[in-house]
Order: sequence, then structure tokens, then C-alpha cells
Amino acid sequence: MPMPTRQPKFKARPDPLALQFELPLLFPEEVAPIAAPSEKLRRIHLGLRSLDYRLKRSRRRSIGFVVDDLGLTVTAPRWVTQGQIDEAVREKERWIFAKIAEMRERRRALPRVLWQDGGTLPYLGEPLTLRIASGNQRTDAVLFEPDARRLTLALPPSAGPQQVKDRVQGWLQAEAKRIFGERLELYGTRLGVRHRVFRLSSAATRWGSCSADGRILLNWRLVHFPLSSIDYVVAHELAHLKEMNHGPGFWRTVAQILPGFEAARAHLKDPPQELLPLL
Repeated sequence: MPMPTRQPKFKARPDPLALQFELPLLFPEEVAPIAAPSEKLRRIHLGLRSLDYRLKRSRRRSIGFVVDDLGLTVTAPRWVTQGQIDEAVREKERWIFAKIAEMRERRRALPRVLWQDGGTLPYLGEPLTLRIASGNQRTDAVLFEPDARRLTLALPPSAGPQQVKDRVQGWLQAEAKRIFGERLELYGTRLGVRHRVFRLSSAATRWGSCSADGRILLNWRLVHFPLSSIDYVVAHELAHLKEMNHGPGFWRTVAQILPGFEAARAHLKDPPQELLPLL
């Protein structure tokens, strides 16, 4: 299930200039680079400005653009020429620079987590306060107190922000795996389907995905959101085990196991910034 994006309708005959636009909502610093560090950026001159971008070749049938923290990435079919790719970039010059500027503004507006005692971050839609405890506890201990909305980490006094961040993110991802797994079982039983494999992802442009052979990926950062949002993504992906499309039958299947899903879908399309902290 993608985060908000505009999808083109493909023609029966491949068209190299049929464009797909994606604007990620997530900005995780830990997301692996799209291109290997050793891969060279391509540069195109657009009037008085120059634009560097990464080029990925794939089996897709159209040229796609992604603007994220890494800048611009262009994905194109292997048979499309470099000249055609550059022409597509020129045609969308204004859109690309507008999205790059928008990305920078949104990043500046995102709340930053202070990885220290008293710092806060969202967990299941509500603020969670971090506490650092040193003493005789095991240094790998993590204590979550639901009523107090508090997460206490046993760390040595010398622990720095990176150590706190690593410990908290480890706990969040473990919670995501547990919660998502439980919801998959719940809604899979309601629908009468069973996934084959479930894994967490750190994708920058998708909340989740489901393959025809039953492999489901769910973005671990959904754990920042209320359970209703998680349930919607889970129901969405499970529905694909019956309907590998987004036609009327697919949405009827989603509604069958999650009536009133529209509110959660709208929430994910335009999430509050406080639920997407800059980690």
C-alpha cells in the first residue's frame, strides 16, 4: 500500500514518457541510500540551474520520479534511452524543483526527537516519554509503563543520544512486529485468508505491500500511529490476497473486515506531523 502518490494509467503499449510521481511522507535517516555510495550521480543542466539525480534501471514500463531526502531518483525501463530520460526530466523541471523545495520545508517542520531523558515521541498515536535509569539494572533492560506512557531505558551514565536512539528504535521495531503480527492474525481469520510471510520494512514511499504469493511487508513506522491506522493497512494488504487490484471488489473486501475504513485511510493520506517525527 503506497503512501500518497499519483499513479499513471499505463497504455497497452509501453510509453517511456508515461510518468509516475511519488512523494514520500517518511524521512527516516536510517533508510539505506537508493544508490550505492560508489554510484555516480547524473547531472543535467536546466537553464541556469543544474540538477543531479540517481538513475535506476528496472523492468517497469514507464519513467518514474521519486523526490526524497536523497534528492531526485529517476527509475526507467532498460530500453529507454538517456536522451528520452533527460527530456522527461526537462518536461517536469518545475514539478521537480517544487517538490524538492516542499521536501525541505516539510523536513524543517517535522518534530525532532530528543534522544535523552524527558524526550518524547509518538507510540500508537500518543506521546511516549523517555526515561533514562542507571544503577544496578541490566543495561539491556527496557520497561514500558502503559498507564504512565513512559519508556524507561537502563543505560550507563555515559550513554549518548545515538545509544538512546538505537535502544528506543529497537524496542519500537519489536513492538511493531508483535502488534502487526497480532493484527494480521485477527483480520486474516475474519477474511478467511492467511499470509505466507510477514516482515517489517523501512520503505520511504509505502506503508505496506502484498505479493501474489502471500508475502506481506509493513512499514515499522506505522507503530507511531493509532491502532485504527495500523488496522487499515493490515486489512488493505490482506484484502489483496483475494483481490490483487484496487477495483470495487477489493474495496468491498476491505469493508467486509474493517467497516468504516475510510476515516483511517484519510488519516494516513494526510497524517499529523507530530506522528511522523524526524528520527
